[in-house]
Amino acid sequence: MAIALNKNITTFLFFLLVNSLVSYSIQSLASPRNPNSLILGLTLASRASFPTYPKASTSSRKIVSIDVLGAKKPSREVRDGYLISLNIGTPPQVIQVLMDTGSDLTWVPCGNLSFDCMECDDYRNNKLMATFSPSYSSSSYRASCASPFCIDIHSSDNPLDTCTVAGCSLSTLVKATCSRPCPSFAYTYGAGGVVTGILTRDTLRVNGSSPGVAKEIPKFCFGCVGSAYREPIGIAGFGRGTLSMVSQLGFLQKGFSHCFLAFKYANNPNISSPLVVGDIALTSKDDMQFTPMLNSPMYPNFYYVGLEAITVGNVSATEVPSSLREFDSLGNGGMKIDSGTTYTHLPEPFYSQVLSILQSTINYPRDTGMEMQTGFDLCYKVPRPNNNTLTSDDLLPSITFHFLNNVSLVLPQGNHFYPVSAPGNPAVVKCLMFQSTDDGDDGPAGVFGSFQQQNVEVVYDLEKERIGFQPMDCASAASSQGLHKT
Repeated sequence: MAIALNKNITTFLFFLLVNSLVSYSIQSLASPRNPNSLILGLTLASRASFPTYPKASTSSRKIVSIDVLGAKKPSREVRDGYLISLNIGTPPQVIQVLMDTGSDLTWVPCGNLSFDCMECDDYRNNKLMATFSPSYSSSSYRASCASPFCIDIHSSDNPLDTCTVAGCSLSTLVKATCSRPCPSFAYTYGAGGVVTGILTRDTLRVNGSSPGVAKEIPKFCFGCVGSAYREPIGIAGFGRGTLSMVSQLGFLQKGFSHCFLAFKYANNPNISSPLVVGDIALTSKDDMQFTPMLNSPMYPNFYYVGLEAITVGNVSATEVPSSLREFDSLGNGGMKIDSGTTYTHLPEPFYSQVLSILQSTINYPRDTGMEMQTGFDLCYKVPRPNNNTLTSDDLLPSITFHFLNNVSLVLPQGNHFYPVSAPGNPAVVKCLMFQSTDDGDDGPAGVFGSFQQQNVEVVYDLEKERIGFQPMDCASAASSQGLHKT
């Protein structure tokens, strides 16, 4: 999630801005069956040095490959998120970035040697970074001050804003009277990550899953990032703002859907998660449950829903805070649907109440040592069932989310507790993949993360402003869309 610039990182930002230079390459797809849709593929990625479970961190991102229906495109996962491949420039350069519904800006790391990321040694050591070189693209050029994208990314006349420093105040941008190139930007994320660079325009090519199917989008606007802090991998913003991929691809008045593969498919290059953009994403959804999309006055470009209750087995957690289904006078509140956040976050004391209900329901021994080691709040030693028709997931209570408009989603198996111990033991240690919202945070009261969206089709109906949920075998969906290589 993008947030306002924090004064504590001002010095860091100016250091980064000196080195900001970005260029970018993307691919675009069109379906021969429906030119108003795209089918893309997302890849789930995980580093070899990572543990076998997604990292417990409020800022962690899970990388997974996604495919878009209507035009199909493969993606892969690298760390904690779903990756999409972008083909940008002439000739095209292929860059993998995270698919993020919690932000607008699409950006890629730029420069063969010049891209610098602070506190990113884990990625640097594993060579997970691919960079874009604008000098190698004959169609790449810098966005101008008169561009609406420049106005969008520079949103204030703060004296520290790089646009003001460059001599172009916000008023001159709005009037489109500034003839200079768009000044360098600094873009921050809710977990503290920062990227700095320049707005660049180039050709985006999207390739469909069928041979020979492709769509070319000239003058696509993205961030060419030269310096970053805790953000080593580029991001494809799927929010509702002007800069987002959904908007620039022309589907802002339509919608999209995704079906995230289970984490067990991480690093599997032969299968991608379906990402469908356009008409096809919204067809044949008469039987799907939809909950209203809430409009946040603070973050109007992102996707919020209202949470009414959580049920553990047959026990409902009471006293669900109203902040999870409405906004306060400053625009804080609501539950954000965010593919760029790994785990679901709930506010206190509601989060602790859910933990208490789970503890009273589950009779297996706690593994406090594993809790300390992983940072998760609830870990249990679950016996391996003798019955071949059962799994250890069957021995744990179900968890159901109840959203506004009587929409209920029972989390698929493996979306709440996940094994963190080595196989082969008499018992498997499973930990709850939820976390508490940080105290004092502005913005959403809760976040519905990507881990809980595995094997769930999530439909974003932007025209009717509603979001649908439907449990689905995403591996089967990938196969039906041609996104599974056998």
